[in-house]
Amino acid sequence: MSTRILFLGMAVLLMACTEQSGDGTQSSRNESQKEVTPTELAFGSWPSPITAASLVEGARGIGGLIKDGEDFFWLESRPEQGGRNTIMRWKPGADPQEILSEPFNVRTRVQEYGGASLLVHGGVLWFSNFADQRIYRFVPGEAPVAITPPADLRFAGCSFDEPRERLLCIREDHRGLGEPVNSLVALAPNQEDEGTVLFSGTDFVSAPRLSADGSRIAFTSWMHPNMPWDSTTLHSASFDERGALVNLQTHNSDSDESVIDPQWREDNTLVAISDRDNWWKPYVVVGSSFTAIETGMEEVEIGGPDWSIGSRYYWFLPDGKMLLVARKGSVEQLVLLDDSGSRRILQTSAVSYGSLVFDQGQLYFTAGFADQPSALVRAGLDGTITDVIRRSSDTALAADWISGYEQVTFPLPSGGEAYGVYFSPKNPVAMAPKGTAPPLIVSVHGGPTGVAGVSYRPEHYYWTSRGFAVLDLNYRGSTGFGREYRRALYGQWGITDVEDASAGAAWLAEQGLADPDRLIIRGGSAGGYTTLAVHAFYDTFAAGASYFGVSDVEALAKDTHKFESRYLDQLVGPYPERKDLYVERSPINHLEGFSAPLLLLQGLDDPIVPPNQSEMIYDALKSRGVPTAYVAFEGESHGFRKAENQIAAREAELYFYAKVLGLNPADELPGITIDNLD
Repeated sequence: MSTRILFLGMAVLLMACTEQSGDGTQSSRNESQKEVTPTELAFGSWPSPITAASLVEGARGIGGLIKDGEDFFWLESRPEQGGRNTIMRWKPGADPQEILSEPFNVRTRVQEYGGASLLVHGGVLWFSNFADQRIYRFVPGEAPVAITPPADLRFAGCSFDEPRERLLCIREDHRGLGEPVNSLVALAPNQEDEGTVLFSGTDFVSAPRLSADGSRIAFTSWMHPNMPWDSTTLHSASFDERGALVNLQTHNSDSDESVIDPQWREDNTLVAISDRDNWWKPYVVVGSSFTAIETGMEEVEIGGPDWSIGSRYYWFLPDGKMLLVARKGSVEQLVLLDDSGSRRILQTSAVSYGSLVFDQGQLYFTAGFADQPSALVRAGLDGTITDVIRRSSDTALAADWISGYEQVTFPLPSGGEAYGVYFSPKNPVAMAPKGTAPPLIVSVHGGPTGVAGVSYRPEHYYWTSRGFAVLDLNYRGSTGFGREYRRALYGQWGITDVEDASAGAAWLAEQGLADPDRLIIRGGSAGGYTTLAVHAFYDTFAAGASYFGVSDVEALAKDTHKFESRYLDQLVGPYPERKDLYVERSPINHLEGFSAPLLLLQGLDDPIVPPNQSEMIYDALKSRGVPTAYVAFEGESHGFRKAENQIAAREAELYFYAKVLGLNPADELPGITIDNLD
């Protein structure tokens, strides 16, 4: 390493980080630091303090906020504990406290993606434990006690049915030989019980919500091949004296719409979100009549794809007002709506929201910011944040290292437009030679119904601080742009998403914002498939990295879990009737198109995209002489949760890009084996 790089490295360490104070402000670790004149270095070789390890050190995910009595509870994920989810407790005036000890891990596997795995009522907690998928009753200070049997059962979305002293949960029964059976069940709260079935007969059940007085329940269901963002059915019912459902109503039996997040007003008026007019928004539901609640907003999404159980997008306040999370493209706003339809956007400075609780005139929610780590905060109804209760990280980057985002729209060769979020290279101690453009990483989200976020993204700054640009792609199929845009991928997976990735990279290169000879694509899950498909069908990209991506679409149709087992009917076509499309769209069947180097990363315990998907394409490319590398991780499922694996994967990526694109990073990186690299 040169003396110049060594000096820059010392300057980098002095300038990089800030500490987070309790009121949400940032204070520099070195207030007296002197400005450093940027040194001219090639893009991709800039020294950076944002190491792969720093992305996970002290990091924690925060979600699932619940208030019970005077206490607030939430879940925290801990990458440094293998991705374990623990339970935190806090009350105003005290410090947050962890109350659940290892090895308990609060995470349900219902639909594999889980959600709503914690319930609190009357000082008692019930949670789903990941290792055995049993529900445990937990009184803080005592040992958790299992209340469901040691059987192949999973539970999620539980609520406490106070009039009948029981839990109401979604149960997924894996004890049979065929597909698991999803049902709405009632559980005894204090003794071992497998549940009494209240509703079944549909492929999926979700979002059970009790009215405030416990007299009514609402929930949704759907059938194969639909996903919950395709066509769902809204039900409501009351209870007889034995607690069984009676007067069951089906509110939209013949409607091709996604109905999600049913809730009850205090007067037992049923409200639910529907995308029947192209944009998810709330409706008052009476029988089969859906009356839109006027929000005064157009072309915004109040709702999203229910990959997990229990998602919420609006809340009722005691005075009849509603709080809504409204998404426009990649940015969310928190909106206060009164009975007259008058609305006010709360100026919180956040760009994403979740887990909201209203208590004594104050709002408590998780907030994502563009320029600092996300946090659990307290705010007034005017939107002013008055207290930061818990941050997702104790440290943050100084502003000089944070690349600002730009939402971009670019034209498509086939007509129309696609979207993305562009992050330019940024490093206060380095600059590129004039007349040069940065290597570009096109990041493709999964789902494929996901959306590129604009909140604090250190995983992007890892690249931008080293002299890469990033395009976080919102290809057709993404959420935030209406149902028509989301459904534009139907029947076209492997075509429109691939075109959008290629077009976005080419457009940025034409603008001088990316080096046309160093275009990179990376993605996980569905984004991994797009990464593989664009290598098979286009020559736009010079390198790529697929995280647990699909190489054989037909094999995936035959070997995946129930929730997504018919998803490809929508994205590709009915199987096996349209087997020809599955063969045609599978990258493994188009090896002649592969020439650019490819990195494959895979969890060996992945039930959603099994390891053979990565192994097949690796073996095939290796035998054909294409530069390729395969990095597999024991004990990892779909998405890497363990800190050591997240670090290894990120460093493997940088090492791979450096070797195959001739870059000279300032980092000392562990090597990986790259086959066929001359």
